[in-house]
Amino acid sequence: MVRAPRMLRKHGSLGMYSTVVVYIPNEPLTVHRLTNNRMMKKVIVITGVSRGLGQAMTSGFIKLGHTVLGCARSKASVEQLSNKFGSPHNFTALDIANEAQVKIWAEQLLSKYGTPDLLINNAAIINELAPLWEIPSEDFSNLIDINIKGVANVIRHFIPAMIEKGSGIIVNLSSGWGRSTAPQVSSYCASKWAIEGMTRSLAQELPQGMAAIPMSPGIIHTDMLEVCYGEDAASYTSIKDWQAKAVPFLLQLSPADNGMPLTVPV
Repeated sequence: MVRAPRMLRKHGSLGMYSTVVVYIPNEPLTVHRLTNNRMMKKVIVITGVSRGLGQAMTSGFIKLGHTVLGCARSKASVEQLSNKFGSPHNFTALDIANEAQVKIWAEQLLSKYGTPDLLINNAAIINELAPLWEIPSEDFSNLIDINIKGVANVIRHFIPAMIEKGSGIIVNLSSGWGRSTAPQVSSYCASKWAIEGMTRSLAQELPQGMAAIPMSPGIIHTDMLEVCYGEDAASYTSIKDWQAKAVPFLLQLSPADNGMPLTVPV
């Protein structure tokens, strides 16, 4: 009787290649290594694509041939991205804190593109630096609505289709301040600690074949970092250098990473 081969897939340390091990009982293992350019093209949903890390991931994924479906609050930025990249990519102006808008967006994308292979919750804001008691209630609530409830809104309206398909990776961007604390950023810390806990709990709810991963991007020179560090922000990793490491790292994530708190190796 001929025994069917089994494909045992492993990943390179930085996602620069994928190793596929073909196992046939009583036969030597056969190893194949595939570069990212030969890997299956993915449909990737990203929130907060108008600037910073979201924009860097968008251009990096598209450069490798993947389809990006993104959103941002800025209509002007969304129009620029649409003009720059065109079809089959899709960019929509919406506020992830508005569940009704997220619901319509998800329904449209799922209908046209099917379920995403990779869902990246990147959109987030930070309050002006201040002690907790000096942060206006409205500002605090707005941050929670975007950084926590917005992530839940996106998951709520994409994940049922992903579960039905039985595959898909969900990455919720956290922060070093989701695993540590600092003064003047209490509201942001609270939101990112929540992302860590929510994502790791979600990971325990998913079926086999899927993953939910809280991921710290590292300390990157972005507009947000300048709010916190001022001119010193320029001494940290540039967005361009981050993109070169983060994009392949994200592409090599698998169900084996489910629930693992990861950090982009920059």
